[in-house]
Formats: sequence, structure tokens, C-alpha cells
Amino acid sequence: MPTMNMIQAINSAMVTTMTRDPSVVVFGEDVGYFGGVFRATEGLQKTFGNTRCFDTPITEAGIVGAAIGMGAYGMRPVVEIQFADYIYPAFDQLASEAARIRYRSAGDFNAPITVRTPYGGGIFGGQTHSQSPEALFTHVVGLKVVIPSTPYDAKGLLISSIEDDDPVIFLEPKRLYTGPFDGNHGGPVKTWAAHAASNVPAEHYRVPLGQAAIAREGSAVTVLAYGTMVHVALAAVAEANIDAEVIDLRSLIPLDVETITKSVNKTGRCVVVHEATRTSGFGAELAAIVQRECFYQLESPVERVTGWDLPYPHAFEWHYFPSPARIAAALRQTMER
Repeated sequence: MPTMNMIQAINSAMVTTMTRDPSVVVFGEDVGYFGGVFRATEGLQKTFGNTRCFDTPITEAGIVGAAIGMGAYGMRPVVEIQFADYIYPAFDQLASEAARIRYRSAGDFNAPITVRTPYGGGIFGGQTHSQSPEALFTHVVGLKVVIPSTPYDAKGLLISSIEDDDPVIFLEPKRLYTGPFDGNHGGPVKTWAAHAASNVPAEHYRVPLGQAAIAREGSAVTVLAYGTMVHVALAAVAEANIDAEVIDLRSLIPLDVETITKSVNKTGRCVVVHEATRTSGFGAELAAIVQRECFYQLESPVERVTGWDLPYPHAFEWHYFPSPARIAAALRQTMER
């Protein structure tokens, strides 16, 4: 079984689906000859030709609008938005068209499209290359929102997304694309090494959407996280020396409420972690679900560790980025209440 980092696993998922299904096409800005800004589509145009992997003008609304039309007539477009920060011009197409087409056509049409985009911080991208807009898409009924944290999950979840008949926003944590933190600037260190690359089957396989994974079993407190924050949370648990159970949500919509409630009912405590801004972040929805489903088992209030309510700073990235120290402090506070 080959060893892949996340970029290689994502590329393998597209190769696998394009080989199996001629209706799968890949397009976006610089995804063809150049292979994408992060090289996730490298080699696809050479292998499958420039009618199945091609470049587009710089028009996110046009990219997604074209994908919706192609999807409605039987194709399975996989489009890349270079950074999640650039996806906003396409929001109307996603929220008003892709998410509604099945409902408004009484099932006559659907939009089996996958929108891939790198999101989150950790690479000194500053305020226009580090945003985490996942909560915006979870609010739109009809969209699915998927976020992997390991190479194995990245390939399996992307295959499931491409083969799904509904539109999927596939957010790729770019901090995890090629490896772990190097230990500088307050980032997690050796704990990350095991997650830089992993064994990923070369052949077709699926990781089901809507099924969370237990990244670490524990009994004292539940940590809910996704994407990069799964690994930061694991580093924090080691730092705090607390027997925490870390849940990797993997998909936000559909959400695996059963796994969440089973864990919190067992531990009686919960800490929610994400790097997006705090106000109206997806962590608020998670806290509400835990409050509703696990009220009588909770021993302390649900804690949130998030980014701050301000533009993502370049010079002070590691003060913004939720760190193992911040999460460890929240874990200790939760245990003491």
C-alpha cells in the first residue's frame, strides 16, 4: 500500500474517479497544465486530456455556475477554488442554485458537483489566504460540507463526495497538505509527524459522509474538532495529560450526532475546537447540540476554543491560531469546574 501525504491522496482520488467514470471532469484556475497552485491536480490533464481537466478564467461564479449546468445534465464536475477566501463571488450560485435545484425542480435535476478548496491558516497566508468559512455553508440547506484531517480520509471522503448526487463543499486544510508543523512559531511539534503521511490504498474506496471518527479514545472529556484542529487537539491532550476523547467530525453536514452524544454522555464534559472566528462559528451549533442532547450528563459548561473575531493576522498568526496551550488550558478549566 503506497504512502501518501494529503495532496497526493486528493490527487489519487481524482485519478481514481476520472478513470472509473468518464462523466467526472476537473476544472478551475490553473488546474490544467500547471497542476494547481498546490499541485493537487498535477498530471490530470496529461493523463485525461484537456477536455476533462482544463483551466478557466478567474471567475469563481462562472466556474461554479458552469459546474451546476454540467451537473444538471449528467456530468460530475469537480471544481477547484484556489483558496476558500476567493469562494464568496460564487456563494450566490452555491446557495441559490446548486443547493436548491433538486427541490425547485421536484427532483428532475440535481447538482452532483464537488467544490474543492484549501482553507484555514498555518502557512502565513494573511487575511486573504487563511479564512475558514465552513459555517457559512453549513447554514445553506442542500449543501454538504466535508473536511478531512488525514490522507486516508481525504481520498475516501473525496471519492464519496464526487460520487454523491448532492453538491459538496470539500474544504482541504492546507496546513496538512504536505506535512506536520516544524515546531517554529508556537506550532505543534513531534505529535504531528505521524499524520504527515499515511498508508492510502491506490484503488477505489469510500469513507462515508456523515460518519465521525474517534481519533483518540478517552473517558474524562470529549473534544470535538475537524481538519487541522484534530491534530492540534491531540497535541493539547498530550500536553494537558488528560484522558480526553478526541472526535474527528470529518463532515459537518451531514453531522454524526450519534457519535458526538455517545461520547459526551460518557465523559460528561465537552470542549469544541475550530480555527474560524468564534461568533456564529460552527462550534456554537455543536455546543447547542451537546446542550440539548446531553444536558443531564454534563458536569460543566461546554467550552469553545476558536480563532478571534478579527481578520486573520499575518504577523501574529500563532496568537490567532488555536494552539495546544490554549486547548490544554480549556481542558484543565473544564475538568476543574
